[in-house]
Amino acid sequence: MDDAYYMQQALILARQAFSADEVPVGCVIVSPSTGAIISSAHNLSQHSADATAHAEVLAIRDACQKLGQNRLRDMNMYVTLEPCAMCAAAISFARINHLFFGAYDEKGGAVVNGIKFYDQPTCHHRPQVTCGILEDECSALLKQFFQAKRTKK
Repeated sequence: MDDAYYMQQALILARQAFSADEVPVGCVIVSPSTGAIISSAHNLSQHSADATAHAEVLAIRDACQKLGQNRLRDMNMYVTLEPCAMCAAAISFARINHLFFGAYDEKGGAVVNGIKFYDQPTCHHRPQVTCGILEDECSALLKQFFQAKRTKK
C-alpha cells in the first residue's frame, strides 16, 4: 500500500469528524514494516470538551496504549492537516519516525508554517516530513466545513 492509501484512510476519518460537526481532521498511525494501521482517530475537541482531543494526540494515545509503550519510534503518521504546535510536539515526544500530512495550515500549522517546531533547537526528535499527500482533497474538505460554518451564522 502506498502513501495515498493511508491518507485516504485518514480522509475517511476526517469526513466522520465533519459529520459530527468537528473540525475535519483525521489521522492514522501505521507500522511501515507490516503495513498495518495501528491506530486511527479524528478530532473530538468539541464533543469531548477537551482542547487536546486533536486527531494526532488521540491516535498517539491509542497506539501507545495498544503497544504498551510510550514511544512509537518505528511508526509513520498520516494526518489530513499540517499539525499545530501541540500536535507537532506530541509527534516529537512520541518519536514518530515519519510524518505525512495533506493540507498545509498557514494560520495554525507548526511544521512548515508558523513556528516550524522541528527546526527549533529545543526539539529533541525530528521526524521525516512529507507534505501535500492528497492535498487538494484534504484542503477541500476543510474549506467546505468552514464555509458551512460561516454561512450558518
